[in-house]
Amino acid sequence: MADLKVNLAGIKSPNPFWLASAPPTNTGDQIMRAFDAGWGGAVWKTLGQPIVNVSSRYSTVDMNGQRVMGLNNIELITDRPLEVNFREVAEVKKRYPNNAVIVSLMVESNQQAWHEIVKRAEDAGADGLELNFGCPHGMSERGMGSAVGQVPDYACQITTWVKEVAKTPVIVKLTPNITDVIYPARAAKKGGADAVSLINTINSITGVDLDTFVPRPDVGGKSAHGGYCGPAVKPIALNMLSSIAKDKEVGIPISGIGGISNWRDAAEFILLGATTVQVCTAVMHYGFRIVEDMIDGLSNYLDEKGMRSVNELIGKSLPTISKWEELDLNYKVIANVNQDKCIGCGLCYVACNDGAHQSISAKAREDGRTRVDIIDDTCVGCNLCSLVCPVDNCITMKQIDTGHAPLTWKEYQKNPSAHKHLGPHNAH
Repeated sequence: MADLKVNLAGIKSPNPFWLASAPPTNTGDQIMRAFDAGWGGAVWKTLGQPIVNVSSRYSTVDMNGQRVMGLNNIELITDRPLEVNFREVAEVKKRYPNNAVIVSLMVESNQQAWHEIVKRAEDAGADGLELNFGCPHGMSERGMGSAVGQVPDYACQITTWVKEVAKTPVIVKLTPNITDVIYPARAAKKGGADAVSLINTINSITGVDLDTFVPRPDVGGKSAHGGYCGPAVKPIALNMLSSIAKDKEVGIPISGIGGISNWRDAAEFILLGATTVQVCTAVMHYGFRIVEDMIDGLSNYLDEKGMRSVNELIGKSLPTISKWEELDLNYKVIANVNQDKCIGCGLCYVACNDGAHQSISAKAREDGRTRVDIIDDTCVGCNLCSLVCPVDNCITMKQIDTGHAPLTWKEYQKNPSAHKHLGPHNAH
């Protein structure tokens, strides 16, 4: 079987699957049970000056029968005494010396405060530190969390303070609530960070109760914006991850976070540059044992691809990501309908006619259902029909030989008249 062991900036782990800093890592008992289940590492729920949490903390977005497609929370950092947490950190590391124990930290923007908590975390046995520069609610209003991560100079300064005393690798956790995540990532690197992790949760209000008029979750008739995570945020996380992985000025390892629910999600994050992946919402939904399928799935996938180590997978997809203007304008696909599989629902026709490019014809079948056919001459290959079709592989996209060499937008701009076949799509 393929070797799943990884090394993130000096932090060794038996596999790339870590628990993210969140409710599942609130206590030593939870983390030990997670390690027994197979998790390679865990990032302890953020430690700092203990706070008082509110009651009624989570809300979700559900869609088409899928529960917890997105999870919103207004829970803050640990509400347990630091002494208790550090004692449990030491106990976990003593019992599980081969698993990665990373401690998440967040204190006020004060050099001495950071020095003190870093030393205490390392004295307890932490393998590494994760600086929480991403919490989008509660703590940011106190000048911490995303209030730091959104200002590159602050992120750099605090990272520098931590590195003045830290003896273990330092990971900076980045906020997605920013215009361009590359700048705080570069700032973290400038401050001496050994790695970055992303994404933290996204500012959100998941919905409003139409009877009480109070957004969810309801805390005594009021609510507040929270942090959004779960499967719904995965596309945003993948984009931000890849942008940092491709940036030559960052150039440090990455721990990927955001909507990872199974081994396929994990493989995608690793392909786009992550060395480890951190999971939260899926564990809150299904429990620690999901890691068993994640380990088996990733191992089998690597074996099928002929890879001996998960390290061979890291960043393998990055060369395929380019800027839009570098894409081939002469690449052409059109839709193709397998009439033997078509159930005649007509959904593709409606979607194309009302929401896309009017390139599907429709007429009644003998059974009263709808027969659809692709109008090849006007189909632009947008994929919409294949995406809305309820039958797997009924509508597929086939490549068409245009007879033209690859052409980028920059090349087209030099002489548009030489490429008249790429003129504006005519209405029909």
